[in-house]
Amino acid sequence: MAVHDIEPATFERCARIRDWLTDHGIDRVTLLVIPARDLHPVGERSPEMAAWLAERRRAGDAIAQHGFQHEPLRGAIVRQGLVGSRGRRMGEFAGMSAAETRRAVDAGWRLLKLAGIEPDGFVAPSYAYTPALRTVLAKRFRWWASLMQLHGAPLEAHGEQTRHLAPVWGIGAEGPLKRALSPGLMRIGSVLSGQTLRLDVHPADLQHPRHMMALEWILGRSAHSRSAVTFEELMSVGAVEPLKAAQPLALARNIPASNDLTLGRSA
Repeated sequence: MAVHDIEPATFERCARIRDWLTDHGIDRVTLLVIPARDLHPVGERSPEMAAWLAERRRAGDAIAQHGFQHEPLRGAIVRQGLVGSRGRRMGEFAGMSAAETRRAVDAGWRLLKLAGIEPDGFVAPSYAYTPALRTVLAKRFRWWASLMQLHGAPLEAHGEQTRHLAPVWGIGAEGPLKRALSPGLMRIGSVLSGQTLRLDVHPADLQHPRHMMALEWILGRSAHSRSAVTFEELMSVGAVEPLKAAQPLALARNIPASNDLTLGRSA
């Protein structure tokens, strides 16, 4: 399970959701942290959040870097518009040069390390990867996650990357069509998925009870047959064999900056 979009503005919400997940038997979560939302270092804006993340890591959760500021940098906005006009997925790193990509990723990693929460892996906002970004990630992180797979760093200098097939089920609530389709896709994915079940829930989903009800249904249905693992554990060599028997539950979840839970029961 991964909790997306963790930043000072969403901290309280994320902590409450993490507690709710614990109540539903999820003892392992991958926490995706935005290093510099609005270009403000996360450690300076919220020492309390940094302390919470460190505590969560000690409890078994993994930390992942979630882009740099999650939105396109000003210098890349025009170029990103050109990329998007050709029908490609737009995201924070679209339109960046190789040097710009490296600087953004390295700066985000340094900010998280200075806050005491050095990341284990990386997940790009909107899962929007570029060739330059993939090259940087292979040298910096132990793993990174795309829409269909988890990718591990090469075991040798010129070796091939390890991969674990883990397609995302659920496409979020960004737009009327996605809001309508996502709960059903999550339920279908939980039924049809094999060894690994991975769900993606986007920030606006917490404002939509149908999405939360679908997630709760899946957690209740899967509790007896699956074990929660972090992406780090899923990609580690030592965890490969146990996971075949345990049928891990690898869920991905985005947390928005909203004020209330939309669940019918208390968290």
